[in-house]
Amino acid sequence: MYKINKCNQAFLIVTLLVVLIGCNSHKLAPLESDDVILAFGDSLTVGVGTTKQNSYPSVLSDLSGLNIINSGVSGETSDKGLKRLPSELDRIFPDLLILIEGGNDILQNRRQSEIKKNIEDMIQLANNRGVPVVLIGIPEKNLFSSSAPFYEELADQYKLVFDGSLIGGLQRSPQLKSDIIHFNNKGYRKMAESIYKLLQENGALQ
Repeated sequence: MYKINKCNQAFLIVTLLVVLIGCNSHKLAPLESDDVILAFGDSLTVGVGTTKQNSYPSVLSDLSGLNIINSGVSGETSDKGLKRLPSELDRIFPDLLILIEGGNDILQNRRQSEIKKNIEDMIQLANNRGVPVVLIGIPEKNLFSSSAPFYEELADQYKLVFDGSLIGGLQRSPQLKSDIIHFNNKGYRKMAESIYKLLQENGALQ
C-alpha cells in the first residue's frame, strides 16, 4: 500500500487549504472599468450633512474610477425602499448593489423582524437579477452597538460581503459627524474609503 510521507502530507494539506480559500463564496467577481455600482439607501447614501460631491458614492467613484449611481432617498424606511428598488434595478442594470437600509426604521422603533424581512426581500430582488449585494449594517439605538443582529444573520444566510461595524464606528466619532446621525465631509470620506477597502479585500477591485 502507498504511504504518504510527512512532506507529501504537508503538501496535500497546504493544497487543500488553498483550494478552500479559493472557493470562498463571500468573494466578489472583479469589476470591469465600465461596470456600474448602485449605491442604494437613505440619507447616509444621499450624503446629508455634506455636498453631493462629498457623499460616499461620489468619493467611492473617485477612488475606484467606476460609475457609481447615488440612489439614496433621505428619510426612507425599508418598506419604501423595497417598493423603490425593483425600478432602480431595472433602470440601471447594476453590476453590484451596495445596500444601506433600515436606519430610519430603527430610529422609529419599528420591529426588527419587519426590517429584516424588507431587507431580505431586497436581497432576493437583486439575487433574482444576478446582482451581487454588499450589505452594510446599521447600529441599534445603543452607544456600543456595531449593527442590529439581523444584518449579520442575513449576510450569513445569503453569503454576502458584509460590514457590520462601519456605520456604528463612524457615529461614535463626533469629529466625523455633522449632526447626531449624519456625517461631515471627513466622515463620508472615511465611509467611502472603508467600503473601497471592503471591495478590494473581496476581489471586486484591484
